[in-house]
Amino acid sequence: MAAPGGQGRNTVDQYRKLAKNTVIVGIGSFSSKLLVFFLMPITTRILTKAEMGSYDLAFQTASLLYPVVSLGVANAILRFGLDKNEDKTDVFSTGLFTSLIGLLVLLAFVPLGGRVDAISQNTLGIYLYVFFATLHAVCSCFIRACEQVKLYAADGILCTVLMVLFTVLFLVVFKMGVTGYLLATSASNAVSIIFLFIRAKLYRYIRLRGLNRKTALAMLKYSVPLMPSMIFWWITNVSDRFLVTHFMGSAANGLYAVSNKAPQIIVIVSNIFSDAWLISAVTEGDRGRDNFFTKVFKSYQAVVFIGASGLIMCAQLVTRILVDASFFESWRFMPILVIATVFSCFVTFLQSIYFVEKKSVISLVTMFAGALVNVILNLFLIPAYGINGAALSTLICYIFVFVLRAVNTGNYIKIRFNILTLGANFLILMAQTYILLKELSYWPIYEAALFAIVLLLNFKPLLQSVQKIIKR
Repeated sequence: MAAPGGQGRNTVDQYRKLAKNTVIVGIGSFSSKLLVFFLMPITTRILTKAEMGSYDLAFQTASLLYPVVSLGVANAILRFGLDKNEDKTDVFSTGLFTSLIGLLVLLAFVPLGGRVDAISQNTLGIYLYVFFATLHAVCSCFIRACEQVKLYAADGILCTVLMVLFTVLFLVVFKMGVTGYLLATSASNAVSIIFLFIRAKLYRYIRLRGLNRKTALAMLKYSVPLMPSMIFWWITNVSDRFLVTHFMGSAANGLYAVSNKAPQIIVIVSNIFSDAWLISAVTEGDRGRDNFFTKVFKSYQAVVFIGASGLIMCAQLVTRILVDASFFESWRFMPILVIATVFSCFVTFLQSIYFVEKKSVISLVTMFAGALVNVILNLFLIPAYGINGAALSTLICYIFVFVLRAVNTGNYIKIRFNILTLGANFLILMAQTYILLKELSYWPIYEAALFAIVLLLNFKPLLQSVQKIIKR
């Protein structure tokens, strides 16, 4: 029989562990990744709108190739590595060899990239980006699976600082343009891989012979459906870039790419939490799981809505600070993208349920549905409303996928969503967007008032979470 108060202490420990991991990851990620935003005034001053559009297409192409090449195995490394019944040497070796085989296959197709006009000048840079990003994902996911959160955070600082230094070197000093931007990311990932191999002694987990076939097959069975799932996620996020380029040209896509940068602040905060959350979601066991997920989502939702409201209110100011004056117009496309990012974060949170339950096929189905909706809407809304048509289609798509997953995940973990709070927050963000885009008289006062209302709506769940963490 458990000691009196034992379950209460376990609950407190759950929140304490999640909070501790989130803080550690935050130290390694948030402060360092903010440095990337300081590069925007440099990159937008050096690169033209057309060059920014070309870089964005090259970057997004690399992002598409990554899950295809690796068969989505990095996710399997994290999920199976957290399973105490699995041998970590089998997990790491399976992930590493799967990725290396995929990279060799991709190398054979590099010459074909030269025939695609949109990426022909950056084919080699794209391959190097995919090569080092894939291997870095294998290493960093394994570090998380070993619950070496401090090392994971240290690697985050190192990788991002290196990215800043290499970007300045290749863009400002060597003036290599789009190619230099791709090489900067590749170089930072390469140094980070070496750091992790030495510091975590990852070579100890490489087995050249006698891999556990059962583990390898189970990992591939889990990860292979994630490959098309990530492709559909990519389509949801990126198809609008190609269609904006098709209908409106590279310069318009350059503006759209820049307008996507500021909402990434919310994504960074979300990813910091998600990195810590996935560990807790898997390792905390089944006791009180529905309640744990519900309370964590309420706090997560509060942070995301407050951040989004503040970002919409300051859209013009943030854009003026972060980008060159020639890109200032991009603020007009930011508010809708910010709201889309909110629901993207919610979709990611619900993905953690599929992660825990190893339901990668259902994850695939929901993302396919979302990608299909997004492409269809883009074809109609971009010609009708221009760049904001692309942003609107992304928003509708993520709301659709969120609703799908909110209903479906209830079969495994029942999160009690507060529909009234969700709806009220959403309507306020839409009101802020309307006021800002119309630039109504005294709009800063209206924006500040609506932001204050969002704070009031979401203050209670944040306060309750803090009380759980500090109470004994």
